[in-house]
Amino acid sequence: MGQGPEREVATRRVRRRSRAALTVRAAAVLTAAVVGVTGCDAVGGAPDPSGSASKRTKPAPVWDTSPESVAAVGDSITRGFDACTVLSDCPEVSWATGSSAEVDSLAVRLLGKAEAAEHSWNYAVTGARMADLTAQMERAAARKPELVAVMVGANDACRATTSAMTSVADFRAQFEEAMGTLREKLPKAQVFVASIPDLKRLWSQGRTNPLGKQVWKLGICPSMLGDADALDSAATLRRNTVRGRVEDYNAVLRDVCAKDRRCRTDGGAVHEFRFGTDQLSHWDWFHPSVDGQARLAEIAYRAVTAKKP
Repeated sequence: MGQGPEREVATRRVRRRSRAALTVRAAAVLTAAVVGVTGCDAVGGAPDPSGSASKRTKPAPVWDTSPESVAAVGDSITRGFDACTVLSDCPEVSWATGSSAEVDSLAVRLLGKAEAAEHSWNYAVTGARMADLTAQMERAAARKPELVAVMVGANDACRATTSAMTSVADFRAQFEEAMGTLREKLPKAQVFVASIPDLKRLWSQGRTNPLGKQVWKLGICPSMLGDADALDSAATLRRNTVRGRVEDYNAVLRDVCAKDRRCRTDGGAVHEFRFGTDQLSHWDWFHPSVDGQARLAEIAYRAVTAKKP
């Protein structure tokens, strides 16, 4: 009985030590939990079970430099017009989808000759303008191509008069509509847009050829090629007006394409290309020859396969 108080004091001391130990362990658990949550947020998700961040799967690139199918849309250039015979299409030498070994088209370079024969399609139409592109896009989309190659706009400037040229505002609205139509049907298809050639340079190259000028009189690009030998101020103003409109069109192509993450242009390479007499049709001295088509194919292939636009 005399040791009762001492035992009670000892018991209280043991209880206090137990409670203190429990408090320390609880604090340690809470701290570990907080650190764990913070660490998880810092790396943007749950910890890597493999213990190595380098093993995480990287997202696929937006632009595929080796698409497995190609559809072409556009105008007479993409149809190979006047490259083989006068005033006729020659799609086998098209820069985009042609089968000719002399051209080595974009489709052949990307897919190989056998695969290109099965998985490339040409929906371009001679004489087409930007207003016609939406319908061409619809036909192309039905094939579900992985890449759509576009070259259009020269005919919007090649009108009877400069006042008849497509306005820049309409050109933009029509191109946006065509791209929107494609995106509704093929949201992941890639689009390559070639720039419009410098029509005034084509005039300057071809105007020294008598045969070419006779063909021009049949109605080829009258706003630029009409009165081919006239060098007066009115003729110069007319040609410069056409050239300026083409430059405005090319700016629209670049601007609209830049807003689509799966679209890239040639950076103006076709417009800047200095077509010589060897690269021009020996029928009309205005459209690309077979050699000219091969140069266009080279430009397109470099743009499509570049790691960065």
